[in-house]
Amino acid sequence: MDKCQLGDLVRAREEKLDSTVVENGENWSLGQRQLFCLGRALLKRTRILILDEATASVDSATDGVIQKIISQEFKNCTVVTIAHRIHTVIDSDLVLVLSEGRIVEYNTPAKLLEREDSFFSKLIKEYSLRSQDFNSLTNLKNEHCIL
Repeated sequence: MDKCQLGDLVRAREEKLDSTVVENGENWSLGQRQLFCLGRALLKRTRILILDEATASVDSATDGVIQKIISQEFKNCTVVTIAHRIHTVIDSDLVLVLSEGRIVEYNTPAKLLEREDSFFSKLIKEYSLRSQDFNSLTNLKNEHCIL
């Protein structure tokens, strides 16, 4: 529980690990539910972790916590991440960019960033502009998906 940043929360509850989870986990926040899922994957000692928009519904602080847990606790695993947020995949070993359901690029983030005309470079620029304009983390256009 501590590895998933939930130890203090669970210890603070009267029922501790016997705390009730209502249907769909609605008595826990979205971020807490995602952290519990990571904890389950840790307990199973999974070798392959697939995250499909795992942080799309959480705030950027929780996203940061989740990314830190993944990088520390799953460093010896294969992690496949489907995401629209650039910061979720920027540290990945390889990036696969889809546009309109088709593969348009596949390489390391560094190699993709070397080409100014790459989709990935354009997404990074768009992200930077949006971050400056809104002074917050935002999702990129939904027609591009990064794996």
